[in-house]
Order: sequence, then C-alpha cells, then structure tokens
Amino acid sequence: MTLRNIPKSALILSIAGLLPFIWGVLTIYSPVAAEMTIDWIGPRFIGPFVGLAYGTVILSFMSGVLWGFATKATGSQAATGYVLSVLPALWAFAMIGGGPVSAGMNLIAGFVAVLVLDFAFWRWGLAPRWWMALRMPITGVVLMCLLPVVI
Repeated sequence: MTLRNIPKSALILSIAGLLPFIWGVLTIYSPVAAEMTIDWIGPRFIGPFVGLAYGTVILSFMSGVLWGFATKATGSQAATGYVLSVLPALWAFAMIGGGPVSAGMNLIAGFVAVLVLDFAFWRWGLAPRWWMALRMPITGVVLMCLLPVVI
C-alpha cells in the first residue's frame, strides 16, 4: 500500500490535522511566529501548549476511530475491540498533566500505542486496507512534533 491508495479526502484531512502540531513546533523555534500568534489569537496557541492540547484531543479522537472499527466485529472480537478502543481516551484523560515534559512523554507513548492498536484493527480486517499507509507517516510526524516538547 502506498499513499496513492488512500482516498484523497482522508489524506488531505489527515495532513491538515498535522498543522496544529507543526505550528506548535514552529512557534517553539521562531520567536516571530510565537509573537504573531500571541498577538492574533493568544498564548495557548504557541509552543508546547498547542501541541499538548491538540495532541490530547487527537488521542481521544483516535479512540472514536477505533470504536468505529470495532463496530465491524462480532462476538468476542467486538468486545475486545470496544475495550481496546477506549484506552487512548482514558490514557489521555489520566496521563496528560503534571507539566509539559511528562505530558509530552505520555502523549508520545499514547500515539505509539495507538499505532499498535491501529495495526491490530487493520490485521483483523476492521480498518480499511490503506489504513496503515496513512497512519504510519502521520504518526511519525506527530511524534517528531512532540519531541521538542520533551527535550
């Protein structure tokens, strides 16, 4: 599977979904971008603040995506899928806090775990065939954008 096999709308929306992560990194390294952002929309949209807040939202969103995949299963596989699907949201709720470094580390762990769950749902035939071709590079960018928060 390649990026060409991914529906254009899913690919475009996924790439657009990376923009807040990328903006957070940009404002960490660019005082000009940080100052402009503070002036235009406020300080919570710069640096680690935007990456951590948005990362928490997206980790919870991924729980919903996995829940949707679980609806395609039956019996014990469905029950397992539902249980696994709520874990990212619970992780985000319980583990994101305590300062930017620990929150960033926990988000990184959460996104790695979601990638493992993505793979499991994909192997079970519950996710689209193109799913991992989308999720692997998107997750890679998310992880690279969260790294400056923790180092």
